[in-house]
Amino acid sequence: MFLSFITNFLENGPGIVEIITRMLLTAVFVGVIGLERQMRHKIAGVTTHLMVAFGAAGIAILQDALYYDAIATTQALYDNVGYYIEIQIQRQRVIAQVVTGVGFLGVGTILKTRNGIYGLTTAATLWLAAMIGLTFGMGAYVIGAVISVFSLVFLTLFRKVLEKTSLRHTQSPEIIGSQPVDE
Repeated sequence: MFLSFITNFLENGPGIVEIITRMLLTAVFVGVIGLERQMRHKIAGVTTHLMVAFGAAGIAILQDALYYDAIATTQALYDNVGYYIEIQIQRQRVIAQVVTGVGFLGVGTILKTRNGIYGLTTAATLWLAAMIGLTFGMGAYVIGAVISVFSLVFLTLFRKVLEKTSLRHTQSPEIIGSQPVDE
């Protein structure tokens, strides 16, 4: 029973190699962003970023499988019975739900004190991790890689440029547990 479910899933949806490729690319690209957050001693580090991204990628892969399964079912009905049905597939609904859910998760990393608001970048990188997971999960490798590279450049190199100006990044308070990486 379980084996027939797996083979049916792999026949209509992305194959096992494709699924593993999507998850590995998610792990590599989001892992680097999570590692940057971990090195800065932020609330959400590499593990949190990866779990959010893996969840988003998993949902996107499942959406792909459901999409192809619906198409295969429609084709089978037409071929075997001669019955034509019209299906309406709205893949963007999954994206909307992930965006909303991860936005709610990101709010938990934001801390407001009398000295300022902290954790916004961490919340943004969690949201970003989900979006990268979605892009790789849906098979949009180039988009996922470009988003990841741009994000990492602005999280690291651009921040170093800003530190040399009067626009430097505000250090998070010690109560959160943040510490400078290498100063």
